[in-house]
Amino acid sequence: MPDELPSDEHPEMHEAFEPSFEQKNFVLGIGGGAGKDFDKAGKPFTDHVADTLTKWATKSTARADVLPFAPFLLPLAAVRAYAVAVAILGKHNTLAIIRASQPGLYLDGGELGEILLPGRYIPAGLAPKQKLDVFVYRDSEDRLVATTEKPHAMVGEFGYMKVINVNPQIGAFLDWGLAKDLLVPFREQEIPLRVGDWAIVYVALDAQTNRILASTRLNRHLNRDTPAYRDGQPVSILVTAKTPLGYNAIVDNAHFGLLYKSQLAYALKIGARMKGFVRTVRPNGKIDLSLDAVGYKRVAPLTDLIVTALKMSGGKLAFDDNSSPVEIRQNFNVSKKAFKQALGKLYKTRRIAFTKPGIELLENETWTPGARLKPKP
Repeated sequence: MPDELPSDEHPEMHEAFEPSFEQKNFVLGIGGGAGKDFDKAGKPFTDHVADTLTKWATKSTARADVLPFAPFLLPLAAVRAYAVAVAILGKHNTLAIIRASQPGLYLDGGELGEILLPGRYIPAGLAPKQKLDVFVYRDSEDRLVATTEKPHAMVGEFGYMKVINVNPQIGAFLDWGLAKDLLVPFREQEIPLRVGDWAIVYVALDAQTNRILASTRLNRHLNRDTPAYRDGQPVSILVTAKTPLGYNAIVDNAHFGLLYKSQLAYALKIGARMKGFVRTVRPNGKIDLSLDAVGYKRVAPLTDLIVTALKMSGGKLAFDDNSSPVEIRQNFNVSKKAFKQALGKLYKTRRIAFTKPGIELLENETWTPGARLKPKP
């Protein structure tokens, strides 16, 4: 039985098999054409590709050793091997040490074989049989290597990176925090990149070469289905662009969101990563975001934070309701409005007094109306 079977030689297999939603949209990386990197629930395929492929492999097909992917066929053995590569290449992994050599340590990469961790990345004080947390990628000679360095973004993630070189034959190269720079091929550039530019990119595995590449064509890698977020749910935000309404953002490396400028006390930096909250999810799948939780959910934990900060600073802080929004955001990561609400609650319950400027902690854990209070010594 041949290792590969061109689809045009066996059209009957496509007639006998109806691809699932996941199979129709199974496009890992940026080399396989249009498609999605997500399943119907919005989960990235790179997070559970092996489980999905195992499920597909149990389906009844005309050829037990071939898995149909419209419009082509892949041998199951090749698909399983690729699934293993997807599960490890371009991600952080915890790998066991196999042996030491002059170049460094060789780690157990499972189906990928031994993976070299060069000597300059070996941490000091290794214990016997200790496993190492490493990032696995390919070096300039296309060999699998491991590193303890942290990339600005891993496969399946978005990041903000600087263009440090442009090769007129193949594309632009980005600094992504590792020894080897990250390629953005010309075909994956929304607009031409120049040296010195900063760009929001998606990091992916090219399905044709199994190499890690980047793309500035962000829309093809975002999940366009309506997400199942609840109002007020905390999320991770990457600010991508300024608009007349505010700032576009990528939510949890998967969805498109918007931060309205009317809800912001200061300008945001493109490429900034921060914690945010879902205000609402629109019918078109777009997400309205906020940097602060809504209502009491933001006030309650903030009052505890302020009290803790007071205790750690000897009972006094130089911040009050006249502090600037930038100072408050830098020190408490909340808006001035939320900060003032929390101060108001603490004042009403007699936990603080205003010293103009600043606040001080009062000596009481619970307050009874009419009781006289003293500042905390």
